[in-house]
This record gives sequence, structure tokens and C-alpha cells, in this order.
Amino acid sequence: MLHEYLIAPFTEFDFMRYALASVVFLALSAAPVGVFLVMRRMSLIGDALSHAVLPGAAVGYMVVGLSLPAMGLGGFIAGVLMALLAGLVSRFTEVKEDANFAAFYLSSLAIGVILVSLGGNSVELLHLLFGSVLAVDLNALRLMGGVATVTILTLAIIFRPLILESIDPLFLRAVKGYGGVWHIVFLVLVVLNLVAGFQALGTLMSVGLMMLPAIAARLWVRSMGALMVVTVLGALVCGYAGLLLSYHHSANLPSGPTIILFCGIWYLISVLFGANSGVLMKLLRKKHHKLKVK
Repeated sequence: MLHEYLIAPFTEFDFMRYALASVVFLALSAAPVGVFLVMRRMSLIGDALSHAVLPGAAVGYMVVGLSLPAMGLGGFIAGVLMALLAGLVSRFTEVKEDANFAAFYLSSLAIGVILVSLGGNSVELLHLLFGSVLAVDLNALRLMGGVATVTILTLAIIFRPLILESIDPLFLRAVKGYGGVWHIVFLVLVVLNLVAGFQALGTLMSVGLMMLPAIAARLWVRSMGALMVVTVLGALVCGYAGLLLSYHHSANLPSGPTIILFCGIWYLISVLFGANSGVLMKLLRKKHHKLKVK
């Protein structure tokens, strides 16, 4: 019975194996990027960049159709362009970077929806916005695998300066540590992972697998290594559970949103029971402290 429910879908159907492989790739690359976004207090910037991908993907769709290379390239260019423009506006005005990201992402989302709507196909618009992890093919897997490889290698190379730039950017600037360069490289990694994820989860959902497991992990552990491990494991379990529920449910639940729903459930569980700073643990510590004082 357990084998039929938990394992058989992946042994019997190619599309389920492809979907599981895509979840593994995204968990290994996007989830660690999410850890740094949380550390750098850039969680909403990740969401902004996910919306910025849409106009570029829409242009690729209008020119070539549902072509992953064209849409991926367009999404990458649009995301990087928005990140650079937001940074430039922040540098030459008094408006903070997060506010500029908000302004650009709202405009980008509107432009993207209008561009795709001009094609007159609401079904393909929904595919762009919410994706279909059960429709992932070999080309999409190659893209995700390539992005995962680039992300892991790049994070390994820039790990130390990126942590230092996250904790004390003024010190890194004082010792000429090229903090701005690492910031730009990191933003490029964010855009790359969002582009890799939009085929499976859509532009609106891809940021969920990047951010929710990372936020939940902060409620369980403190050290950077443990954060990475717990984040990746959380993303893997949520992705696996979401695929199974989407496959077995009679109402044909969409796979991408179901995966993100499990990520949200994991976040709520972490808020209540997290060993580091969950609500229950804080209450127990407070009670223990009162007893100790008495």
C-alpha cells in the first residue's frame, strides 16, 4: 500500500520522474539562494525579481511561442535589467533599493500580463504565471540542472565574501572587498534560479520554493551550515509531498501551487514548534526562566 502511494507513481510514469528531478534541482540551487536572501533581509526583493522575469518570458513567448530557451533568455534579461535599474535609481536618488524593486516589479507584472494577454490565450498565460511541474520535459531538466550546477559552484566560490557582505558590508567596503560585485553576482544567481523555476512552478510560484523553506529553517537552527541543510531538506520534502498529493487527488490539484502550499504548512509548523525561536519553545523558555528566578 505504501509502495503504491509513495513510490509507484515515480517508477511507472516518466513525467513524475521528470517532475521529481526538477524538484531536486530547484531544492539544491534555489533553496540555498533563499537562505542568503533571508540573511540579507532581501526576502521581498526575491519576490520582486520573480515578477520581473514575466515581461521577458512574455516577449519570448510572443516571438517564438512556448519555447523554453527563448522564454528563459527573455526572463533572464528582464530580471537582470530590473535589478540593475533598481540599483542605479537607488544610487542616484534618495529612494531605498527595496522601494525601487517594489515599483519596478509592480510595473513589470502589469507589462508581462498585458503582453501575454495580447496573444489572446489565457491558458498559456496561466502556464506562465503558475507553471506545470508535471509537464517538465528533458530540455527544462537540462536548464534546471545547469542552473543548479552554476549556482552551487558560484556559491562555493563567493561563500565567504557573501556572508561577510551580508553581516558587515561597511567593513568589506573598507578593506576593498568588492562588496558591490558580490551583490550583483548574487542577484544574477537569484534571477537564474527564478528563470529555472518558472517552467515548473510559474513566475508567481517559483519564489515560494526559494523563500519559504529558508524562512522556516531560521526557526529551527542558527548556524549557516545547518540552515543550508534544513532548508534543502525542507524544500525536498515539500516538493515530494506536493507532487504526490497533486498526482493522487481526484480533483486534479495543480502541482506547483500544491508544492508551495506544503512549504507554507511547513512554515506554520516551524512558527509553532521551531526549536530555535518557535512560539512553543519561547513559551517554554520563558516559563523555565520564571521557575529558575523563583
